[in-house]
Amino acid sequence: MTTFTIGQLPAMTGRTVIVTGGNSGIGRTAARALAAKGARVVLAVRDLAKGKAAAATMAGDVAVRRLDLADLSSVRTFAETYTEPIDVLINNAGLMIPPLGRTADGFELQFGTNHLGHFALTNLLLPRIRGRVVTVSSNAHRAGTIDFDDLNWERKPYQAFRAYAQSKLANLLFTAELQRRLTEAAAPVLATAAHPGLATTNLLGHLDGAPLPRRLLHTTAVNWFAQSEEDGALPTLYAAVADIPGGSYAGPGGFLQGRGAPKLVGRSKAAQDDAVARRLWRVSEELTGVPFPLTVAPARRS
Repeated sequence: MTTFTIGQLPAMTGRTVIVTGGNSGIGRTAARALAAKGARVVLAVRDLAKGKAAAATMAGDVAVRRLDLADLSSVRTFAETYTEPIDVLINNAGLMIPPLGRTADGFELQFGTNHLGHFALTNLLLPRIRGRVVTVSSNAHRAGTIDFDDLNWERKPYQAFRAYAQSKLANLLFTAELQRRLTEAAAPVLATAAHPGLATTNLLGHLDGAPLPRRLLHTTAVNWFAQSEEDGALPTLYAAVADIPGGSYAGPGGFLQGRGAPKLVGRSKAAQDDAVARRLWRVSEELTGVPFPLTVAPARRS
């Protein structure tokens, strides 16, 4: 099997790609690669100044629009004002183990941003998407459980990593249920997911003020095991353009899925629980007020 590289990206001329959080990390790298191949790339970012600075480093047709995934009113505004067809939506933006915080709508910050924000965005944009929805998860999903009794950490003591793992498990359950619904609606759109392995991004920048042992552990892990942002972006690009089935999950194929060329990888048993995926979808609709916008295709007569 040929190893997938950025150089193997197909021509993207005439196609539009939205990348959330495309101003930094693997999102920026993926956006730059897609723009270089001719795509019209939209960086959907919370900070317009940072988005414009990132766009200035990219060759090609790159636009910047404001989107705050931690505020459902911002998500709705973005979706209402973006009326053009979309070929690929890359749900890339995310937070990783910050201190306890709340979104504008009162959700735990990681669950609200990483899952609910993207859930609402995808469903609001779905009538205009004609190709693929790629959602970035993490190997941390393996440590996650969906606590329906306290999704937003309002009663139990807050544990940032457990909250992160829950949000990344939610990303995979969302992808699986989205693909099931797309198939049921006979839609041509595919839902896929990816994880970058351990990449040298700014996702853990908030650890700068953490205790010394924690910072040393992070530095050691990055220095010894992490791959570059460019390599970390490859699974996302693979999930966006490769000839793979809907519901696929891409990640590095090397040591402990932490680094290496992208390929289809496995996921935890919890991430394959169809009943939990359906329940999470229903709860997410209730929390965001955003339903699945497509209708089930009528059964064909034999």
